[in-house]
Amino acid sequence: MLQIRYPQRRDSGFYECQVSTTPPIGHSMYLSVVEPITIIIGEPDMYIYKGSTINLTCVVKHSPEPPPAIYWTHNSQEINYDSPRGGVSVITEKGDVTTSYLLIQRANTPDSGKYTCNPSNANLKTVVVHVLNGEHPAAIQYGGQLRLQYPVSVFLLSVVVTLIGS
Repeated sequence: MLQIRYPQRRDSGFYECQVSTTPPIGHSMYLSVVEPITIIIGEPDMYIYKGSTINLTCVVKHSPEPPPAIYWTHNSQEINYDSPRGGVSVITEKGDVTTSYLLIQRANTPDSGKYTCNPSNANLKTVVVHVLNGEHPAAIQYGGQLRLQYPVSVFLLSVVVTLIGS
């Protein structure tokens, strides 16, 4: 029996078991060591308007099996889906690629902070959510989509100024 403790990618390759007989009997097999990857779409920072829905999407790829559990935390505290706040839910789709969606309805200022997706068999990933009261940063999430505001308007303004100045 061969046991590899703390396997790493460099341990991937062919291994052979041989029995000392004449002629020798052997059986070879290929070991593939994969490293799961966790991402949160939109990381490292997301900007959400107060009152909208926060939609955090955590994706786990290259896992030998779907994670038995995915834990979500907010500012290092496990999220309680039965809290009096209400409007918090998680949907997880397991498979070759596992996706977990954390949905927080009616975002408010206390919902700002660090959110972490922690799959039980992969590395954790963190995103910082900023709930805004009507300020206008460069990027805002609308219903799960990221829209750039200022870069396009600044570009158009610079084109107009350039044309007027010519």
